[in-house]
Amino acid sequence: MPQKVICYGNPVYDLITTPQIQTSDRVLSGCSTNACLGLSKLGLATYLVGNVGDDYSSALKQDLTRRNIGFELYHSAQTGGFQLEYYDDQGNRNLSVLGEAGDIQFAIPPFLKDADLVLFGPILGEVSAEFGRQLRQHTSAPFFLDPQGTLRKIKDGKVTHEMTEDFKELTRMSRVVKANELETHTVTGLDPRSNPRKAVEALHRFGAEISIVTLAEAGSVIFDGKSYYEIPPYITNAIDPTGAGDTYAAGFCYQYLQDATDLLAAGCFGSAVASVMVENSGPDFPLTLDEAITRQKKLLQGPLKVKL
Repeated sequence: MPQKVICYGNPVYDLITTPQIQTSDRVLSGCSTNACLGLSKLGLATYLVGNVGDDYSSALKQDLTRRNIGFELYHSAQTGGFQLEYYDDQGNRNLSVLGEAGDIQFAIPPFLKDADLVLFGPILGEVSAEFGRQLRQHTSAPFFLDPQGTLRKIKDGKVTHEMTEDFKELTRMSRVVKANELETHTVTGLDPRSNPRKAVEALHRFGAEISIVTLAEAGSVIFDGKSYYEIPPYITNAIDPTGAGDTYAAGFCYQYLQDATDLLAAGCFGSAVASVMVENSGPDFPLTLDEAITRQKKLLQGPLKVKL
């Protein structure tokens, strides 16, 4: 039986503009959705739990089914979505809201039983600390937190970031927390580009056993309370950074479930998976397990090209 990962977070349909591409229609995305896509392509059993409106309900069910992703979907007034406008090669972007799907109701889906890992990837506050506490009563699977949606607020239709109690409490419940540069700066006050080790150490103090700070084209750094692991990027032609962090999470989780003791391998596998995502745009990136392993091996064999 393949290992099983449950991903909590609302799916979205986004409009994306980068210096290289511009989507004409809204495309399937979202933190948990992209993690499911990556994990499914790697051969794991994946399940998405979130809200969807009537506007995209039929399309979403078809999109998930044909990509071998199980789901438990709840009704909302509208489907979530963002307009993303990237303005440099470091993944910096302007983000505005196209739709809000609201909080996910607490329920125990039948596929939660025997889950090997639970990933929280909210996009706009839909997973609370109380949600995490209730879920912990029904599973002993480790939690992985991508905190982006726990830190986002909406002001005048634009997305802002601020520290929240949900972030703090969910991080304390989690085995792993993975934050990008903006999120890391929001919760620690530190610039991770200037001192990645100091930043990831500060993130670690929020209570997760393993902390990860991703740095776009500069790679990532992992800290487990004892050792730092500096992870290089897989150098490639990135045309759309949307979902890079989400698929890094998918790759890390996949490798972590194979061997939880080798964080260098897990980080390099995450970097390898993300590199396939950014070479493409949208949910149909051509990821295979063989290609991810090939790229991971190149990163592990070095020499490492980026010094953090």
